[in-house]
Amino acid sequence: MLSKIRDDFISDKYLFCGKAGNIGLAWKEASEVMGFDLSQCCAPGYEMDDVRIYHDIESAVRGKDIICTDSVPVESLNGFSVCRVTKEAMDMANKNAVLNPCPPFYRGEEVSDDAVRSEYFAGYEFKKHLLTVQQAIMIWCMR
Repeated sequence: MLSKIRDDFISDKYLFCGKAGNIGLAWKEASEVMGFDLSQCCAPGYEMDDVRIYHDIESAVRGKDIICTDSVPVESLNGFSVCRVTKEAMDMANKNAVLNPCPPFYRGEEVSDDAVRSEYFAGYEFKKHLLTVQQAIMIWCMR
C-alpha cells in the first residue's frame, strides 16, 4: 500500500513507545486489521498483550521503519527514561525511518528535542491529514 512518504507502509516495521493505553491499543488494532508488524517499547508493567515487547530503546528501534510515541504519565517518567526516543536511537533504525510522536508530545520526556529537530520527524503536516486517514481506516474495515 502506497502513502505519500512510504513505499509500502504495510510491510514497514512499526515501533510504539508508550504504555498500553488508548493510543497504543489503537496502533495494535490497526496492526491486526491491516497486517503490519508492531512492537512496543515500554517500562515494565505497561505492556500490551500479544506484541513483541522491548524495555530499552536501543534494542527496540533496530530494524524499525516507523517509530510512534505517546506521552507518559508524570508518575511513570522515570521508568520510561530507557524508552525515550532520541536522535541517537533513531540513527539505529532502518534507513529512511520516520518518527511520528502523537501530539501533544513533550520534548525531553517521551521524545528528545534533537529527535524532533531531526530529519526523522514526520512534522506537523501529518496531523492535518488525520481525518482522511481515519476515513480510509473506516473504509478498509468495511470492505
